[in-house]
Amino acid sequence: MEFRPCIDIHNGKVKQIVGGSLKDRGDFASENFVSEQDSRFYADMYRKSGIKGGHIILLNSVDSEYYEDTKEQAVMALEAYPQGLQVGGGITADNAMEFIDAGAAAVIVTSYVFKDGCVNYENLDKIKKAVGKEHLVLDLSCRYRSEPGKDSGYYIVTDRWQKYTDEMVTPELLDELSGYCVEFLVHAVDVEGKANGIEKPLAKLLGDWGKIPITYAGGVHSFEDLKELADLGSNHLNVTIGSALDIFGGTMPYQKVLQEISDLNKKL
Repeated sequence: MEFRPCIDIHNGKVKQIVGGSLKDRGDFASENFVSEQDSRFYADMYRKSGIKGGHIILLNSVDSEYYEDTKEQAVMALEAYPQGLQVGGGITADNAMEFIDAGAAAVIVTSYVFKDGCVNYENLDKIKKAVGKEHLVLDLSCRYRSEPGKDSGYYIVTDRWQKYTDEMVTPELLDELSGYCVEFLVHAVDVEGKANGIEKPLAKLLGDWGKIPITYAGGVHSFEDLKELADLGSNHLNVTIGSALDIFGGTMPYQKVLQEISDLNKKL
């Protein structure tokens, strides 16, 4: 297990939000934490800690009046920690290289690939060709769905987690998509930003598969959660912690988290 840090940017500010609350209309989100620091502050912190593979997420749509401010913060972080961070949010084959050239180790894609409810293989091929498999992370952020006429399970959501697709996270889908990317990022959206425990069935599903790196995000709020994630994930999952970290107003000390993960890895 590796710790993968995050820098979530909304309306031009580093924030921690409740994942399911995000709305494009009015650029609204329920906020857990709004930082007084800019993105460079966090990128420098992660660089000094020697942590790579974290993600910057632009939480405004490209049509938002705040998008350029949000993008400016993202680029600032990439320039502060070249090749140390990934970036996602509004990424397409047309703009992906702009972020790679700005210093991103990889781009993270959801909505461009999962269009009209299913995998758009034309777009997937385009972005793989644009940046290369080694610079592509697929975001399979999902929510649990159970309704008549559909199989119950974790369905991928797009457009800043507002729209369900018809694609359910299964070992077969992971097998298929792993040929296009270097890593998966999975936000458990129903528990994202709530600091109320992990999505256990999802963690087990992802850990049991475990063929390429997967970063799990959502609900971690205690050191017991970290231990449980390592166990359920069969030590195949990396972890992001947001709102629960003290650097984002939470109670889990950042340095202690790094030490705890190091200790867990020695035991497993």
